[in-house]
Amino acid sequence: MPEGVSAEFVNASQTGEIPSFNGDEKARATDFANYFCSYAQLYHQKQMLVDHVRMAAYHSAIAGNANIFKDKVVMDVGTGSGILAAWAAKAGARRVYAIEYTDMSKHAETIMKANEVDHIVTVIKGAVEDIELPDEGFDGGIQCVDIIVSEWMGYFLLRESMLDSLIRARDKFLKPLGLMFPSHCTMYIAPITDEEERYQSCNEYGQTMQDWTEFVENTKNMYGVDMSVLETPFEREQKEYYLLSSKWAELQPNALLAESQVIKELDLATCTIEDSKGIHIDDEFSSFDFDIDGGDEDYDGAPVSGFAGWFTSHFKSRTDEDGLNAPKLNSPALLNTGPEAGYTHWGQQVFHLLSSITLLQNETLRIRGSLELMRTKENARLYNCRIKFKTSRRKSGEPKNGDILMESKEQE
Repeated sequence: MPEGVSAEFVNASQTGEIPSFNGDEKARATDFANYFCSYAQLYHQKQMLVDHVRMAAYHSAIAGNANIFKDKVVMDVGTGSGILAAWAAKAGARRVYAIEYTDMSKHAETIMKANEVDHIVTVIKGAVEDIELPDEGFDGGIQCVDIIVSEWMGYFLLRESMLDSLIRARDKFLKPLGLMFPSHCTMYIAPITDEEERYQSCNEYGQTMQDWTEFVENTKNMYGVDMSVLETPFEREQKEYYLLSSKWAELQPNALLAESQVIKELDLATCTIEDSKGIHIDDEFSSFDFDIDGGDEDYDGAPVSGFAGWFTSHFKSRTDEDGLNAPKLNSPALLNTGPEAGYTHWGQQVFHLLSSITLLQNETLRIRGSLELMRTKENARLYNCRIKFKTSRRKSGEPKNGDILMESKEQE
Protein backbone atom coordinates (compact mmCIF):
# COMPACT_ATOMS: atom_id res chain seq x y z
CA MET A 1 0.00 0.00 0.00
CA PRO A 2 1.35 3.50 -0.81
CA GLU A 3 2.91 5.07 2.28
CA GLY A 4 0.61 7.22 4.37
CA VAL A 5 -2.60 6.05 2.69
CA SER A 6 -5.33 4.17 4.56
CA ALA A 7 -6.12 0.70 3.26
CA GLU A 8 -9.87 1.46 3.47
CA PHE A 9 -11.33 1.75 -0.01
CA VAL A 10 -8.09 2.66 -1.79
CA ASN A 11 -8.39 2.23 -5.53
CA ALA A 12 -4.95 0.63 -5.93
CA SER A 13 -3.27 -2.68 -5.23
CA GLN A 14 -0.75 -3.22 -2.44
CA THR A 15 2.01 -2.34 -4.93
CA GLY A 16 0.23 0.76 -6.25
CA GLU A 17 -0.95 -0.89 -9.50
CA ILE A 18 -4.49 -0.81 -10.87
CA PRO A 19 -6.47 -3.43 -8.91
CA SER A 20 -7.48 -5.48 -11.96
CA PHE A 21 -3.85 -6.61 -12.18
CA ASN A 22 -2.89 -7.71 -8.68
CA GLY A 23 -5.42 -6.19 -6.32
CA ASP A 24 -6.98 -8.07 -3.43
CA GLU A 25 -10.75 -8.60 -3.18
CA LYS A 26 -11.38 -5.28 -1.43
CA ALA A 27 -9.29 -3.31 -3.92
CA ARG A 28 -11.02 -4.95 -6.87
CA ALA A 29 -14.44 -4.23 -5.38
CA THR A 30 -13.49 -0.59 -4.88
CA ASP A 31 -12.12 -0.40 -8.42
CA PHE A 32 -15.32 -1.85 -9.84
CA ALA A 33 -17.49 0.57 -7.87
CA ASN A 34 -15.37 3.61 -8.74
CA TYR A 35 -14.50 2.81 -12.34
CA PHE A 36 -15.95 -0.21 -14.12
CA CYS A 37 -19.58 -0.04 -13.00
CA SER A 38 -20.39 3.03 -15.12
CA TYR A 39 -19.29 1.15 -18.24
CA ALA A 40 -21.99 -1.43 -17.55
CA GLN A 41 -24.64 1.22 -18.25
CA LEU A 42 -26.00 1.63 -21.77
CA TYR A 43 -26.27 5.40 -21.37
CA HIS A 44 -22.50 5.55 -20.88
CA GLN A 45 -21.87 3.36 -23.91
CA LYS A 46 -24.23 5.53 -25.96
CA GLN A 47 -22.26 8.64 -24.99
CA MET A 48 -19.21 7.11 -26.70
CA LEU A 49 -21.16 5.67 -29.64
CA VAL A 50 -22.55 9.09 -30.61
CA ASP A 51 -19.04 10.59 -30.62
CA HIS A 52 -18.71 10.66 -34.40
CA VAL A 53 -15.06 11.75 -34.43
CA ARG A 54 -14.25 8.67 -32.35
CA MET A 55 -16.51 6.37 -34.36
CA ALA A 56 -15.33 7.55 -37.76
CA ALA A 57 -11.65 7.15 -36.85
CA TYR A 58 -12.05 3.55 -35.65
CA HIS A 59 -14.38 2.58 -38.49
CA SER A 60 -11.99 4.05 -41.06
CA ALA A 61 -9.02 2.28 -39.45
CA ILE A 62 -10.73 -1.14 -39.42
CA ALA A 63 -12.91 -1.10 -42.56
CA GLY A 64 -10.27 0.80 -44.50
CA ASN A 65 -7.71 -1.92 -43.80
CA ALA A 66 -9.88 -5.00 -44.32
CA ASN A 67 -6.98 -6.70 -46.08
CA ILE A 68 -5.06 -6.57 -42.79
CA PHE A 69 -7.96 -8.12 -40.84
CA LYS A 70 -8.85 -10.85 -43.32
CA ASP A 71 -8.46 -14.32 -41.77
CA LYS A 72 -6.73 -12.87 -38.70
CA VAL A 73 -7.25 -13.48 -34.97
CA VAL A 74 -8.30 -10.23 -33.29
CA MET A 75 -8.71 -9.22 -29.64
CA ASP A 76 -10.86 -6.27 -28.54
CA VAL A 77 -9.79 -5.19 -25.05
CA GLY A 78 -12.69 -3.55 -23.18
CA THR A 79 -15.22 -4.28 -25.89
CA GLY A 80 -18.15 -2.52 -24.21
CA SER A 81 -21.10 -2.71 -26.60
CA GLY A 82 -18.90 -4.74 -28.95
CA ILE A 83 -18.95 -2.41 -31.92
CA LEU A 84 -15.21 -2.63 -32.62
CA ALA A 85 -15.38 -6.42 -32.46
CA ALA A 86 -18.32 -6.43 -34.87
CA TRP A 87 -16.41 -4.19 -37.30
CA ALA A 88 -13.38 -6.48 -37.10
CA ALA A 89 -15.58 -9.48 -37.90
CA LYS A 90 -17.20 -7.68 -40.83
CA ALA A 91 -13.71 -6.74 -42.07
CA GLY A 92 -12.96 -10.47 -42.47
CA ALA A 93 -11.37 -11.57 -39.20
CA ARG A 94 -11.26 -15.33 -38.66
CA ARG A 95 -11.89 -15.06 -34.92
CA VAL A 96 -12.48 -12.08 -32.62
CA TYR A 97 -12.14 -12.32 -28.85
CA ALA A 98 -14.15 -9.49 -27.25
CA ILE A 99 -13.04 -9.01 -23.64
CA GLU A 100 -15.36 -7.16 -21.25
CA TYR A 101 -15.10 -6.98 -17.44
CA THR A 102 -18.68 -5.82 -16.77
CA ASP A 103 -22.18 -7.13 -17.42
CA MET A 104 -22.14 -5.11 -20.64
CA SER A 105 -20.74 -8.38 -22.02
CA LYS A 106 -24.33 -9.70 -22.12
CA HIS A 107 -25.38 -6.82 -24.35
CA ALA A 108 -22.30 -7.35 -26.51
CA GLU A 109 -23.35 -10.96 -27.08
CA THR A 110 -26.80 -9.76 -28.11
CA ILE A 111 -25.26 -7.28 -30.56
CA MET A 112 -23.12 -10.02 -32.12
CA LYS A 113 -26.15 -12.25 -32.68
CA ALA A 114 -28.28 -9.41 -34.05
CA ASN A 115 -25.54 -8.54 -36.55
CA GLU A 116 -24.89 -12.18 -37.47
CA VAL A 117 -21.24 -12.23 -36.44
CA ASP A 118 -21.63 -14.37 -33.30
CA HIS A 119 -20.01 -17.30 -35.13
CA ILE A 120 -16.85 -15.17 -35.40
CA VAL A 121 -16.92 -13.11 -32.21
CA THR A 122 -16.48 -14.80 -28.83
CA VAL A 123 -17.37 -12.52 -25.93
CA ILE A 124 -15.36 -13.30 -22.80
CA LYS A 125 -16.37 -11.73 -19.49
CA GLY A 126 -13.47 -10.90 -17.18
CA ALA A 127 -10.44 -8.69 -16.66
CA VAL A 128 -8.00 -9.12 -19.53
CA GLU A 129 -5.27 -9.65 -16.93
CA ASP A 130 -7.09 -12.78 -15.72
CA ILE A 131 -8.67 -14.40 -18.75
CA GLU A 132 -7.33 -17.29 -20.78
CA LEU A 133 -8.29 -17.77 -24.42
CA PRO A 134 -9.93 -21.02 -25.49
CA ASP A 135 -7.62 -23.47 -27.27
CA GLU A 136 -9.00 -23.31 -30.80
CA GLY A 137 -5.80 -24.24 -32.55
CA PHE A 138 -4.41 -20.71 -32.40
CA ASP A 139 -1.05 -21.48 -30.78
CA GLY A 140 -2.71 -22.67 -27.56
CA GLY A 141 -4.14 -19.22 -26.83
CA ILE A 142 -0.73 -17.67 -26.02
CA GLN A 143 0.69 -15.06 -28.41
CA CYS A 144 -1.93 -16.13 -30.91
CA VAL A 145 -3.49 -12.72 -31.64
CA ASP A 146 -2.64 -10.88 -34.86
CA ILE A 147 -4.33 -7.58 -34.00
CA ILE A 148 -5.41 -5.93 -30.75
CA VAL A 149 -8.04 -3.21 -31.06
CA SER A 150 -9.07 -1.16 -28.08
CA GLU A 151 -10.60 2.19 -27.22
CA TRP A 152 -8.68 2.57 -23.97
CA MET A 153 -7.95 6.30 -23.94
CA GLY A 154 -9.14 8.50 -21.06
CA TYR A 155 -9.19 12.23 -20.52
CA PHE A 156 -5.79 13.70 -21.44
CA LEU A 157 -5.05 10.19 -22.74
CA LEU A 158 -3.83 8.52 -19.54
CA ARG A 159 -6.66 9.07 -17.06
CA GLU A 160 -8.27 5.75 -15.99
CA SER A 161 -4.95 3.88 -16.54
CA MET A 162 -6.52 1.35 -18.90
CA LEU A 163 -3.27 1.42 -20.84
CA ASP A 164 -1.83 -0.89 -18.18
CA SER A 165 -4.35 -3.57 -19.10
CA LEU A 166 -3.67 -3.11 -22.80
CA ILE A 167 0.09 -3.50 -22.34
CA ARG A 168 -0.36 -6.69 -20.34
CA ALA A 169 -2.72 -8.08 -22.98
CA ARG A 170 -0.21 -7.19 -25.69
CA ASP A 171 2.68 -8.88 -23.89
CA LYS A 172 0.67 -12.06 -23.25
CA PHE A 173 -1.44 -12.51 -26.39
CA LEU A 174 -0.03 -10.52 -29.34
CA LYS A 175 2.20 -12.20 -31.90
CA PRO A 176 5.71 -10.72 -32.32
CA LEU A 177 4.66 -9.13 -35.63
CA GLY A 178 1.15 -8.27 -34.45
CA LEU A 179 -0.52 -4.87 -34.78
CA MET A 180 -2.03 -2.48 -32.26
CA PHE A 181 -5.10 -0.36 -33.15
CA PRO A 182 -4.40 2.47 -32.38
CA SER A 183 -0.67 2.14 -32.93
CA HIS A 184 0.69 5.47 -31.66
CA CYS A 185 -0.61 8.16 -29.28
CA THR A 186 0.64 11.70 -28.67
CA MET A 187 -0.17 14.15 -25.87
CA TYR A 188 -0.18 17.92 -26.44
CA ILE A 189 -0.31 21.10 -24.38
CA ALA A 190 -0.90 24.73 -25.35
CA PRO A 191 -1.53 28.06 -23.59
CA ILE A 192 -5.13 29.24 -23.88
CA THR A 193 -7.45 32.12 -23.16
CA ASP A 194 -10.60 31.00 -21.34
CA GLU A 195 -11.44 33.85 -19.00
CA GLU A 196 -15.17 33.27 -18.73
CA GLU A 197 -14.69 29.77 -17.34
CA ARG A 198 -11.75 30.83 -15.18
CA TYR A 199 -13.80 33.67 -13.66
CA GLN A 200 -16.70 31.30 -13.05
CA SER A 201 -14.45 28.91 -11.09
CA CYS A 202 -13.05 31.80 -9.05
CA ASN A 203 -16.53 33.15 -8.34
CA GLU A 204 -17.82 29.73 -7.30
CA TYR A 205 -14.85 29.37 -4.94
CA GLY A 206 -15.54 32.82 -3.47
CA GLN A 207 -19.22 32.00 -3.03
CA THR A 208 -18.57 28.71 -1.27
CA MET A 209 -16.20 30.44 1.18
CA GLN A 210 -18.80 33.14 1.83
CA ASP A 211 -21.34 30.39 2.51
CA TRP A 212 -18.89 28.82 4.95
CA THR A 213 -18.54 32.08 6.88
CA GLU A 214 -22.32 32.35 7.20
CA PHE A 215 -22.52 28.68 8.20
CA VAL A 216 -19.97 29.16 11.00
CA GLU A 217 -21.78 32.22 12.33
CA ASN A 218 -25.21 30.59 12.20
CA THR A 219 -24.02 27.37 13.85
CA LYS A 220 -22.42 29.30 16.69
CA ASN A 221 -25.44 31.57 17.26
CA MET A 222 -28.10 28.86 16.96
CA TYR A 223 -26.43 25.81 18.44
CA GLY A 224 -23.54 27.14 20.52
CA VAL A 225 -20.78 25.28 18.65
CA ASP A 226 -17.84 27.10 17.06
CA MET A 227 -16.90 25.46 13.72
CA SER A 228 -14.37 28.11 12.68
CA VAL A 229 -11.49 25.81 13.61
CA LEU A 230 -12.28 23.83 10.44
CA GLU A 231 -12.01 26.79 8.09
CA THR A 232 -8.45 26.03 6.96
CA PRO A 233 -9.07 22.42 5.88
CA PHE A 234 -12.42 23.43 4.31
CA GLU A 235 -10.72 26.21 2.36
CA ARG A 236 -7.99 23.83 1.18
CA GLU A 237 -10.62 21.29 0.08
CA GLN A 238 -12.65 23.87 -1.85
CA LYS A 239 -9.60 25.48 -3.42
CA GLU A 240 -8.44 22.13 -4.69
CA TYR A 241 -11.88 21.43 -6.19
CA TYR A 242 -12.65 24.83 -7.75
CA LEU A 243 -9.23 26.28 -8.55
CA LEU A 244 -6.64 23.51 -8.72
CA SER A 245 -8.52 20.71 -10.50
CA SER A 246 -8.54 20.41 -14.27
CA LYS A 247 -11.80 21.01 -16.09
CA TRP A 248 -13.35 19.33 -19.12
CA ALA A 249 -13.77 21.83 -21.96
CA GLU A 250 -14.80 21.99 -25.57
CA LEU A 251 -12.50 24.79 -26.70
CA GLN A 252 -12.72 26.65 -29.97
CA PRO A 253 -9.53 26.81 -32.08
CA ASN A 254 -9.19 30.56 -31.43
CA ALA A 255 -8.78 29.84 -27.70
CA LEU A 256 -5.23 28.64 -28.42
CA LEU A 257 -2.63 31.38 -28.03
CA ALA A 258 0.31 29.42 -29.46
CA GLU A 259 0.91 26.29 -31.46
CA SER A 260 0.60 23.18 -29.31
CA GLN A 261 3.68 21.24 -28.25
CA VAL A 262 4.16 17.52 -27.71
CA ILE A 263 4.65 16.45 -24.10
CA LYS A 264 4.53 12.65 -24.50
CA GLU A 265 4.61 10.10 -27.30
CA LEU A 266 3.64 6.44 -27.01
CA ASP A 267 4.37 3.63 -29.44
CA LEU A 268 1.76 1.04 -28.45
CA ALA A 269 3.92 -1.78 -29.79
CA THR A 270 6.77 -1.03 -27.38
CA CYS A 271 5.57 1.22 -24.52
CA THR A 272 5.86 -0.09 -20.97
CA ILE A 273 3.87 0.02 -17.74
CA GLU A 274 6.30 2.69 -16.56
CA ASP A 275 5.41 4.80 -19.61
CA SER A 276 1.75 4.43 -18.64
CA LYS A 277 2.32 5.80 -15.15
CA GLY A 278 2.63 9.38 -16.33
CA ILE A 279 5.10 12.03 -17.35
CA HIS A 280 8.29 12.36 -15.35
CA ILE A 281 10.13 15.63 -15.01
CA ASP A 282 13.14 14.29 -16.90
CA ASP A 283 11.16 12.75 -19.78
CA GLU A 284 12.09 13.78 -23.32
CA PHE A 285 9.06 16.00 -23.96
CA SER A 286 8.14 17.07 -20.42
CA SER A 287 9.33 20.67 -20.93
CA PHE A 288 7.62 23.34 -23.04
CA ASP A 289 8.55 26.76 -24.40
CA PHE A 290 5.86 29.04 -25.88
CA ASP A 291 6.06 32.48 -27.45
CA ILE A 292 2.88 34.59 -27.58
CA ASP A 293 3.05 37.85 -29.52
CA GLY A 294 0.85 40.57 -28.06
CA GLY A 295 1.15 42.51 -31.29
CA ASP A 296 -0.09 39.70 -33.52
CA GLU A 297 -2.88 40.90 -35.79
CA ASP A 298 -4.95 37.83 -34.84
CA TYR A 299 -4.71 38.60 -31.14
CA ASP A 300 -7.79 40.27 -29.66
CA GLY A 301 -6.36 41.31 -26.31
CA ALA A 302 -7.45 38.24 -24.34
CA PRO A 303 -5.01 37.23 -21.55
CA VAL A 304 -3.47 33.84 -20.85
CA SER A 305 -5.96 31.94 -18.69
CA GLY A 306 -4.06 28.67 -18.39
CA PHE A 307 -3.12 25.59 -20.36
CA ALA A 308 -5.08 22.93 -22.23
CA GLY A 309 -4.10 19.34 -22.89
CA TRP A 310 -5.40 16.75 -25.37
CA PHE A 311 -4.20 13.81 -27.46
CA THR A 312 -4.18 12.19 -30.88
CA SER A 313 -4.26 8.49 -31.69
CA HIS A 314 -2.83 7.19 -34.96
CA PHE A 315 -3.68 3.96 -36.73
CA LYS A 316 -0.63 3.29 -38.88
CA SER A 317 2.08 0.75 -39.64
CA ARG A 318 4.57 -0.25 -36.98
CA THR A 319 7.63 1.96 -36.71
CA ASP A 320 9.67 0.00 -34.15
CA GLU A 321 12.69 -1.99 -35.31
CA ASP A 322 11.16 -5.34 -34.34
CA GLY A 323 8.05 -4.58 -36.35
CA LEU A 324 9.62 -3.67 -39.68
CA ASN A 325 8.33 -6.90 -41.22
CA ALA A 326 4.83 -6.55 -39.74
CA PRO A 327 1.88 -6.08 -42.14
CA LYS A 328 1.65 -2.54 -43.52
CA LEU A 329 -1.52 -0.43 -43.35
CA ASN A 330 -2.57 0.93 -46.73
CA SER A 331 -5.10 3.31 -45.21
CA PRO A 332 -3.84 5.03 -42.03
CA ALA A 333 -6.38 6.83 -39.84
CA LEU A 334 -6.22 9.52 -37.17
CA LEU A 335 -8.28 10.30 -34.08
CA ASN A 336 -7.77 13.90 -32.97
CA THR A 337 -9.27 15.29 -29.75
CA GLY A 338 -7.84 18.80 -30.16
CA PRO A 339 -9.95 21.99 -30.43
CA GLU A 340 -9.68 21.99 -34.23
CA ALA A 341 -11.29 18.53 -34.49
CA GLY A 342 -14.70 19.51 -33.14
CA TYR A 343 -16.64 17.75 -30.37
CA THR A 344 -15.40 14.52 -28.82
CA HIS A 345 -16.49 13.09 -25.48
CA TRP A 346 -12.85 13.46 -24.35
CA GLY A 347 -12.84 17.21 -25.01
CA GLN A 348 -9.77 18.94 -23.66
CA GLN A 349 -8.50 19.15 -20.10
CA VAL A 350 -8.03 22.76 -19.00
CA PHE A 351 -5.68 23.84 -16.22
CA HIS A 352 -6.62 27.39 -15.21
CA LEU A 353 -4.17 29.78 -13.61
CA LEU A 354 -5.09 31.39 -10.30
CA SER A 355 -4.58 34.78 -12.00
CA SER A 356 -4.37 35.46 -15.72
CA ILE A 357 -1.32 36.79 -17.53
CA THR A 358 -1.83 40.01 -19.48
CA LEU A 359 -0.33 40.30 -22.95
CA LEU A 360 1.06 43.71 -23.86
CA GLN A 361 0.97 45.20 -27.34
CA ASN A 362 4.26 45.12 -29.24
CA GLU A 363 5.72 42.65 -26.76
CA THR A 364 6.24 38.90 -26.83
CA LEU A 365 5.43 36.82 -23.79
CA ARG A 366 7.54 33.71 -23.33
CA ILE A 367 6.23 30.89 -21.15
CA ARG A 368 8.62 28.05 -20.48
CA GLY A 369 8.40 25.30 -17.97
CA SER A 370 7.58 21.66 -17.44
CA LEU A 371 4.63 19.35 -16.91
CA GLU A 372 4.68 16.38 -14.56
CA LEU A 373 1.85 13.83 -14.43
CA MET A 374 1.80 11.32 -11.56
CA ARG A 375 -0.75 8.77 -10.35
CA THR A 376 -2.43 9.59 -7.09
CA LYS A 377 -1.66 7.38 -4.12
CA GLU A 378 -5.35 6.95 -3.33
CA ASN A 379 -6.48 5.96 -6.83
CA ALA A 380 -4.21 4.39 -9.44
CA ARG A 381 -6.63 5.45 -12.18
CA LEU A 382 -6.33 9.18 -11.43
CA TYR A 383 -3.41 11.56 -11.87
CA ASN A 384 -2.01 14.67 -10.26
CA CYS A 385 -0.65 17.21 -12.70
CA ARG A 386 2.07 19.69 -11.73
CA ILE A 387 2.86 22.53 -14.14
CA LYS A 388 5.84 24.74 -13.31
CA PHE A 389 6.69 27.73 -15.46
CA LYS A 390 8.37 31.12 -15.72
CA THR A 391 7.30 34.01 -17.89
CA SER A 392 9.38 36.73 -19.50
CA ARG A 393 8.62 39.70 -21.76
CA ARG A 394 10.63 41.13 -24.60
CA LYS A 395 10.00 43.56 -27.43
CA SER A 396 8.27 42.02 -30.44
CA GLY A 397 10.88 40.95 -32.98
CA GLU A 398 13.57 40.52 -30.33
CA PRO A 399 15.22 37.05 -30.51
CA LYS A 400 14.05 34.48 -27.98
CA ASN A 401 17.30 34.79 -26.06
CA GLY A 402 17.61 38.53 -26.63
CA ASP A 403 17.10 41.41 -24.19
CA ILE A 404 14.42 40.72 -21.58
CA LEU A 405 12.16 43.45 -20.22
CA MET A 406 10.87 41.44 -17.26
CA GLU A 407 11.11 37.88 -15.96
CA SER A 408 8.90 36.31 -13.30
CA LYS A 409 9.75 33.88 -10.56
CA GLU A 410 8.87 30.26 -11.09
CA GLN A 411 5.14 29.61 -10.66
CA GLU A 412 3.33 26.36 -9.98
